[in-house]
Amino acid sequence: MSSATLSPEAHRVLELARRDREAGREALRALPLEARVALVCETPVARRGEILDLVSDLEALVPALPEAELCFTAKALGLSEAGWLLALASDEQIQACLDLDAWSGLAPDAARLDAWLEALADGGDETLVRAGRALDAELLVLLLRARARVCMKPSEEGWEPPTGSHTLEGQFFLSARREGDDLAPLLQLLHALFREDYWLYFRLMQGAIWELDPELEEWALRWRTERLQDLGFPPWGEAMRIYGFLRPERCGEIPQGGTPLEVGAWRLPIWIPGLPAAPDARHTIFRAAAELGPEERRAFFFAFVALANKLAVADRLPLGDAESIPTAIEKAARIASLGLEHVADSNAMVGVEVLRRVEVERLFRVGASLDPDARPPVASTP
Repeated sequence: MSSATLSPEAHRVLELARRDREAGREALRALPLEARVALVCETPVARRGEILDLVSDLEALVPALPEAELCFTAKALGLSEAGWLLALASDEQIQACLDLDAWSGLAPDAARLDAWLEALADGGDETLVRAGRALDAELLVLLLRARARVCMKPSEEGWEPPTGSHTLEGQFFLSARREGDDLAPLLQLLHALFREDYWLYFRLMQGAIWELDPELEEWALRWRTERLQDLGFPPWGEAMRIYGFLRPERCGEIPQGGTPLEVGAWRLPIWIPGLPAAPDARHTIFRAAAELGPEERRAFFFAFVALANKLAVADRLPLGDAESIPTAIEKAARIASLGLEHVADSNAMVGVEVLRRVEVERLFRVGASLDPDARPPVASTP
């Protein structure tokens, strides 16, 4: 997650490179890998290409980027220009990019899938094969069926393949569903799999002929949902619990026996080096967090980020966009601060003591119950 302005270190490196490009490269080389990852992630996405142009060991740095940050960076470069970046990405990063950015609601987004496939194709056949193996077969079959009709040569004599169809082995034939549609990236994928992983190629071609879209979508969604949960993004129905209404007489309650600051660390797919917990912070909840001890602040950090992730899902923010999590963090802080202020006033307590006794998610529920405009617009389940 990057701010709108350059970090001091990024500004120093870019200014140095402007005067002497090799000096800028050397300044980056002098930093340990973790510091270089931080520098990239703390640079606004629109300017990350400038930093990456100075990196001499991209093959080490790119796989070290958090999954969502790689997605944001590829989109900022422009997917049509990001093939080289995806060629250096890990299988897990490629998988996460499509999980985050190639879906709309509960279904794959055909246009976004096409854009990512073209970017992967630009990364070369090796990248396509890795992506083919990393992505769910169900998703690839859906992509294939959306773009092409596939048929298998029958045993009868005199059969003629469809006009304009393509075949790699004389058994399966595919043709574009829409006249003039460019199947080049799709054919490149199939060619690469045919050479390097015939059984996956065979599975996709058979699936395109015989499998049903509803079943394919159901299984693809199931696998994606499980992976997004591992990244900290729960299913929509679970995420919407943060908006669970509390009656006015319950909003000031302090639940008994809670342990709100016993929250374990978990791997973040987005670069969030810290929250603005400081005595002069704009939001009450961050001013209160500044008074917590170091271990308490660490637990609060992960609890708050978990809340922001749930909010992003509940509000249907596009998870593949760089501004979605900052937007979610801002709203979570504003609404949870309302809740904290109400609970503190109702119990004559200071804010830091409320944080020690009430989970941050409940504080958000209190705030959302008090503010009728806090809930996302009414819509059907995505």
